[in-house]
Amino acid sequence: MVFCTKLQRELPGLDAPPWPGALGRRIYEHVSQDAWEMWEERMKMILNEYRLLPFQKEAQDLVAKHMEEFFFGQDAVLPPGFTPER
Repeated sequence: MVFCTKLQRELPGLDAPPWPGALGRRIYEHVSQDAWEMWEERMKMILNEYRLLPFQKEAQDLVAKHMEEFFFGQDAVLPPGFTPER
């Protein structure tokens, strides 16, 4: 169980750090499974909108930046020109 910084309540946590390094450890310690599932959907949208390939270093850097903002920033920013499907 963790106190989820994204959802602001005590929820089941992740089984292991989902990302390498300090960011992965921070997410593991402060983000719930529910919030991680929300992030996975956001990450798919980011990869598609920016037309990124997940194995590219530039894509990983951009995803990490958005991930940190999503979980620990004030307002997670959507890619420029993104319009949600109706």
